[in-house]
Amino acid sequence: MKLNLLNTGLFLVAAVQAAVDSSLTVRTETGIYTGLRNEHFSGVREFRNIPFAQPPVANLRFQPPQRLPPSTQHHYSTRYPPSCPQFVSSAKSFWNLFIPYLLVENGNQNHHSDLSLQTSSEDCLSLAIWTPYNVSSDAKLPVIFFMTGGGFSTGGIEIAGQIPAPWVNRTGEHIVVTINYRVNIFGFPNAAGLTNQNPAILDQRMALEWVRDNIAGFGGNPEAITMWGQSAGSQSTDYHNYAFWDNPIVTGSFSQSGTALKALASSDYSHSNFTFVAKNLGCDFPNNPTAELECMQQVPMAMITNFVGQYDGDASLSFGPIADDFLIFSDYPARAAEGKISPRPAIFSDAANNDATLVDWPVSNASAGPWQPAVNAATLSDWVCPTANTSKIREAAGVTTYRYQYAGNWSNEDPYSWLGAYHSSDLMMNFGTWFYNVTNATAGPSVREIQTSHTMQDHILAFMKDPVNGPPAIGWTPYTYGSNVLRFGANGIPVQNASGYAIDGPCYGNGTYNPFP
Repeated sequence: MKLNLLNTGLFLVAAVQAAVDSSLTVRTETGIYTGLRNEHFSGVREFRNIPFAQPPVANLRFQPPQRLPPSTQHHYSTRYPPSCPQFVSSAKSFWNLFIPYLLVENGNQNHHSDLSLQTSSEDCLSLAIWTPYNVSSDAKLPVIFFMTGGGFSTGGIEIAGQIPAPWVNRTGEHIVVTINYRVNIFGFPNAAGLTNQNPAILDQRMALEWVRDNIAGFGGNPEAITMWGQSAGSQSTDYHNYAFWDNPIVTGSFSQSGTALKALASSDYSHSNFTFVAKNLGCDFPNNPTAELECMQQVPMAMITNFVGQYDGDASLSFGPIADDFLIFSDYPARAAEGKISPRPAIFSDAANNDATLVDWPVSNASAGPWQPAVNAATLSDWVCPTANTSKIREAAGVTTYRYQYAGNWSNEDPYSWLGAYHSSDLMMNFGTWFYNVTNATAGPSVREIQTSHTMQDHILAFMKDPVNGPPAIGWTPYTYGSNVLRFGANGIPVQNASGYAIDGPCYGNGTYNPFP
C-alpha cells in the first residue's frame, strides 16, 4: 500500500512538473525552448537565451550573420547569454560610479578593470523574450523589439535596469524582446577585405526576422512589432527606417535619444584603423586585404578586445557605423525625398539634459558639475537638433511622427541637482525599474516618479497596439514643426504638453534651450 501511494505521489509530481514545463516550453523553427517564471514578477514568463544566428566565430568573424538551420533540439533558456565582445574601461564615468545597474552584467569583474569583459563571448547572437505568464499561443499580443545602447562599443541583454519584467508584469498586454548585437570592431570592422562594413546592423535585422517568424508561438503578433532602441540602439532603429524602407517588417518604431542624422564617429574610408590593429596583432599584410582579414579571424578575441580597448574614448581609433550607402547612408534628406523611408509611424524622444553625463565633468568634485553652456550646446548638437531635423524630414515625406521629451528629476536617480534628465535616465521609466537607486541616493522612488513611469509605459503601449490611431486616442497627436510635444516628469507632473517650437527653435536660431523645464 505504501509503495502504491509513493508511486502515486511520484506520478502526481511528474504530472505537475510536466504541466509547468509545458506552459514554459515553446517550439520554434530553430529549436524547442523552455524558459522560466520570473521569481520576482510571477506574472512574467521569460526565455533568456535564444540564438537567432550562427556563432560569428572563426571565418564568420567580422562577416554578416548566418542563419541557423531548422532544428527540433531542446534547450533550457533559463540563463542569459554572454554579451558580445567589449571592453571594461578604467575611466571613471557616471555609469560605473553611480548607476552600475545600467551596465552589462560582468560577473565578479569590477567596473574599472581595463580588460575585456569576462562575461562576453563571440558566441553572443541571442535574444531574450518576456511574455505574460499565462499567455496563450494565439493571443496575438503586440511586441516591442529592443536594441540596447552603449555607443556601439558596449551593451547587451543582461543589464539589470533594462530587464522588462516589471513592465510586462504590470500590463499583461504585451511582449518584450531584447537582443545582443556585435559592437566595436566585431560589429563595425571596416576592413579592406570585407564587402560589408556594418555587420552589426545585419545582426539586428536577422534578429528581427527571427522574431517575425517565431513570435506567434510565444503569444505575439508578428504583424504588430515595434522596433525600439535607445542611444546607439536608437540610431540603429532609424537606420532601419531607411535601409529597409520597402520591407520594414515592423508596424512602427521608437527612437529614444538618437536618429540616423546623428554624426557618425567613423569616417575611415581608407580602412586604416583595422589595418593598424591588424599590424599590432601580428597580421601585417599591408598589400593583401584578404590575408589581413583571414589572419585577424584567427587572433584570440581577448587580444583584439584588449588592444582596441586601450584606445577607449580616443577618436583616432574608433569602430562604429560608417556610411556605405547600403545600410548606412551619407544623405538621409535626399533618401527621404526620394521616398526611400519607411512609411511606418515613429516615436522620437530625447532627455532634456541629455549630455550632462556625457561631457567632461569634475569627477573629483562631482557636486560642482560640468559647465552648463557646454552641456546645452552638446545636447542640442548631439540629440535635440538631429531629432528636430529628422522630424522635419519625416513631415516633408508625409510620414507620421510622435514626439516626447523626458524631463524627470528624481532624488533616487539624480545624486546632484545639475544632472536633471540625463542620458539614459528615462530607461528606468520605460522598463519600470525605478526601484534601482544611484549609489549615494538618500531616498527611494516617489509616488510621482512611479506615476510618471506608468504614464510613459501606457503611451508606448498605445503606440504598440495601434501606431496610427492609438496615440491620438489618448491625446498624443502627430508632430508638425512647432506643434506640441509631450513632456514627461517635469516638476513631478507625469505628462503635459510642451511647445515643440520652444524645444526645437534653438536649432534654428530661435530662443534659448531650457534643459530644466
